[in-house]
Amino acid sequence: MNVSVVSPPRSGTLGTNASRPDGVAKVQGGFAFSSDMWAENMLWGATLRSPHPFARIVSIDVSAAWKINGVEVIVTADDVPGLNAYGLIVQDQPVFAKVGDLVRYSGEPIAAVAADHPETCKRALEAIKVEYEVFNPVVDPEECIAGRAPEIHPHGNVYRHQRIVTGDLSVEGDVVVEGDYEIGMQDQAFLGLEAALAIPDSGGDGVELYIATQWLHEDRKQIAACLGLPEEKVRLVLGGVGGAFGAREDISLQVHTCLLALRTGRPVRIAYGREESFYGHVHRHPARIWMRHHATRDGRIVKIESRMVFDGGAYCSTSPAVLINGITHTQGPYKCDNAVVDGYAVRTNNPPCGAMRGFGVVQACYAHESQMDKLAAACGIDPVEIRLLNAMETGDKLITGQVVNSVAPVEECIRATAAIPLPPDLESDPDFRDIPGGSGRTADRSHIRRGIGWGVSIKNLMYSEGFDDYSTARCRISNGVVSVKFATAEVGQGFVMLAQQIARTVLGVDEVLLDTIDTQVGSAGSTSASRQTWMSGGAVNAACVAVRDKVLAHVAQYHDMDVANLAVDGTDIVDTRGSFRVAVADVISHLDIDETAEYHHPPTEDLDENGQGNCHVAFAFVAHRAVVDVDPELGLVKVVQVATAQDVGRVLNPLSCVGQVEGGIAQGLGLAVMEEIVVTNGKVRNPSFTDYLLPTFLDAPDVEAVFIEEFEPKSPLGAKGVGEPPCISVTPAIANAIRNATGRELPRVPIRPYDVCL
Repeated sequence: MNVSVVSPPRSGTLGTNASRPDGVAKVQGGFAFSSDMWAENMLWGATLRSPHPFARIVSIDVSAAWKINGVEVIVTADDVPGLNAYGLIVQDQPVFAKVGDLVRYSGEPIAAVAADHPETCKRALEAIKVEYEVFNPVVDPEECIAGRAPEIHPHGNVYRHQRIVTGDLSVEGDVVVEGDYEIGMQDQAFLGLEAALAIPDSGGDGVELYIATQWLHEDRKQIAACLGLPEEKVRLVLGGVGGAFGAREDISLQVHTCLLALRTGRPVRIAYGREESFYGHVHRHPARIWMRHHATRDGRIVKIESRMVFDGGAYCSTSPAVLINGITHTQGPYKCDNAVVDGYAVRTNNPPCGAMRGFGVVQACYAHESQMDKLAAACGIDPVEIRLLNAMETGDKLITGQVVNSVAPVEECIRATAAIPLPPDLESDPDFRDIPGGSGRTADRSHIRRGIGWGVSIKNLMYSEGFDDYSTARCRISNGVVSVKFATAEVGQGFVMLAQQIARTVLGVDEVLLDTIDTQVGSAGSTSASRQTWMSGGAVNAACVAVRDKVLAHVAQYHDMDVANLAVDGTDIVDTRGSFRVAVADVISHLDIDETAEYHHPPTEDLDENGQGNCHVAFAFVAHRAVVDVDPELGLVKVVQVATAQDVGRVLNPLSCVGQVEGGIAQGLGLAVMEEIVVTNGKVRNPSFTDYLLPTFLDAPDVEAVFIEEFEPKSPLGAKGVGEPPCISVTPAIANAIRNATGRELPRVPIRPYDVCL
């Protein structure tokens, strides 16, 4: 890292608890989320969606809707001026389904309206008459793989099939364990619903969109193509984002909003309600995984076999990449020389699935950590010991042949987690808030059993398989004021805080202004893949270093000194060989410096036909230990404690790291025992937070976290992304703890009360 600091870190710099610039406004309720946006002379927009998961549109009649007072415009597929398709990897999803074509999931957009009031929009949508020829939906991925299902898209029913074959496949273990595992569909459940405000240019040949997203420049590229406009005519500004977790990587209402604004010549705002949000964004892929482990009698893994099937739903989104993440993490954070893995990502008429925190590794980890407990039992070894016995180290190979040259402190993570004290036993007369089920005498103390379970995981960082990943940032000094500009989407992860910390540390200043986050600077890539600390942090650092070098060069010239001997020490510039010292603030008060920098990660490559290749950039590791109390008669579970030790490279903001860990554990807990989108014959049955259950404060366990700090030399700041690992292995840790308490197989998450009852 190119940061010259001699004095101990001062408040607000790297390694300290810096305050979030948006923190006070969010706590006090004054933060403007995208749903709070408003403009003079604004219209409201809304989208008509198909009620059927698989049907052909016979006709669309909008005449009755046009007769409603206040309706300004109605648009269908015929009104899309550019490409009527979009998508992150493959442009296979229509802006609107058109007459004669298919709708492929329940929620497919058919038309959009703009009117003077949301209620007018609602009436207009109800007045639009659509005639469908309804078909039986394709909902079973296995039928698609076998070729028995009708083709539901010209691109086919299988997004990707990939094998991984390595080593000697004739190897057999002295001990063999196998299992079939299933993971339900999970929603990202972010707080700020999808909302956008589009403002057309006065000449009608361009548009500015205020949008909550994860990737401004990718949105702009897809929107411009659909609108038939040059990219420079489409300008995006980041609206206030209430979380994302992958659900804002794909565009949803962006094109609809811009199209309505351009057609009316007036600002248009679309805002989803919670039910529409379930239809409007992608979800975590449900998956079915078979896995078999071969091991020696003492528990050393010698071969792994697996078959993974990910249901991608109606449109591609990131399904091929999610699949690759899943199958390349089959072995988990363990040594393995021999493996054969078959992976499928499949198209069905179920809701589209794509990115969600953990991105395929969550599914793989649930299977391999369930297997590790089975293997421990079969070998007569403690679950902790079998994980230590097989723990991966720096320099080991993945089953793809890639050498793990990231720092890999797997053993340290496990031992540090094991060293965290267990919670005290449940009292003989406990408070009702401490027992499964809570109030109302739902669980009797004499029926409650305690279980302990483990989960350990590996997670790739940044984009994979040859993606040209980079991030851009700009740093400027003008009249003594330092400002930083980037297109990094702030979705709650705290990059707006980290960018200020980097600038304060590198430049020796206390005040750093953040410029507007928009497309008026180069791309920062997506806020996903645990990449922004590494990538955009690297870009901000590089831009600030370039500015600092010019400041030091100015001082050297002005004072006739050797620039090689100058450094930033706290808020001063010093000669490291003498007594010279001058305040940075005094030096920059009359300077005007503007530098833009790009940061690129090392190149990766595609997998070959046998799944071999250096397809990932770097890796992070984490261990979880869960303690649960279970009433097996009622099927009730309370997660008492989750202990964790996470490999972070370097802690840049301790408070922020703790927040990421606590939030990730809550999401993993939700997948373990609560959260699932229930889909029947292609239709979502619980599109609300009344029926889609989420953990509350009362469900949250005590979290005890330890950070394993070992400087990552590949990272520009020495740090690894913290956001994704916390949610990955906590789910199998909780499942293993419930298994430990009940003795049940529990091959599926979320675990329901009827799964637990003995």
